Amino acid sequence: MIPGPRNLITDIAGLRVGNAADAALKSGVTVLTADAPFTASVAVQGGAPGTRETDLLAPDKTAPGVDALVLSGGSAFGLAAAQGVMDALHEDGRGFAVHAARVPLVSAAILFDLLNGGDKNWELNPYPALGRTAYGSAARDFALGTVGAGTGAQTAMHKGGLGSASLVLEGGITVGALVAPNPLGSVTTPSGRHFWAQNAEFHGEFGDLGPDPARGFQPLPASRKAAAMARQGNTTIAIVATDASLDKAQCHRMAVAAHDGIARAIQPAHTPMDGDLVFAAATGEKPLSAPDLELAWIGHAASLCLARAIARAVWEATPAPADTLPTLRAELGLIP
Repeated sequence: MIPGPRNLITDIAGLRVGNAADAALKSGVTVLTADAPFTASVAVQGGAPGTRETDLLAPDKTAPGVDALVLSGGSAFGLAAAQGVMDALHEDGRGFAVHAARVPLVSAAILFDLLNGGDKNWELNPYPALGRTAYGSAARDFALGTVGAGTGAQTAMHKGGLGSASLVLEGGITVGALVAPNPLGSVTTPSGRHFWAQNAEFHGEFGDLGPDPARGFQPLPASRKAAAMARQGNTTIAIVATDASLDKAQCHRMAVAAHDGIARAIQPAHTPMDGDLVFAAATGEKPLSAPDLELAWIGHAASLCLARAIARAVWEATPAPADTLPTLRAELGLIP
């Protein structure tokens, strides 16, 4: 397995990602869409999720595919971002056909960033407009770090962000991940100078900091995030995707396997205060010849991509006024 040419989820042909953010709000929206509806499912392992239109992703539900997946800040307010995306899709003539009507199908998940130093005293919910803008900017190339849904994200010790990564399997199937990590747990080891996900890194994509030299069990330091805001302000929301031809049940299995990437990269993970959720998407371009074996490798690749994307999100985060937590690179003295 090697990273794709962009090392982004958009190494999967047909997928596009758009971001929108409000710097004063310290929050934003990320949208994954495609040239055509795609198969999708979801797996939720955290105890405090916030979602919209996830029931339709179950294997026994009628909807054959979705038009977009939305990751948003804003807690429950951010679920309204999906409405902005839905409205824009409708204007583009997209959606599930019901006789003469078309209904865009948009599933969404949110993270809590209401106590991160941003100005949340809005009169009109800003998230529908952010969702519309994010959808309108969707492209194959996009930025990482303090952008989109990762704008206001925070980990236990450092700013979070938006991350992505990809892998091309030996048989040519591509797998990718897109994530906004905002967990209760820490993405770095107790020293604060190394990533838990370091053994999944390719080509210095998140700093080539190497493994923590400390041996044996090391207790986690007191969480800066818990000291700065409510303990309930957490959640890692992600999308993993592939160009393999998967049905909704197989997508669900990929999402379940991808959750291992959260556990690889964050400690602790999947707590009662986290709403950890992974969407899975498949464009169906490449048929499987040995489905069970290939699905196992796709799931493994998805977990590796997700772990790497989480570390990349934190590595690419940039400082901003009124931040309540430092960026990792600033703390290491690598940026002012």
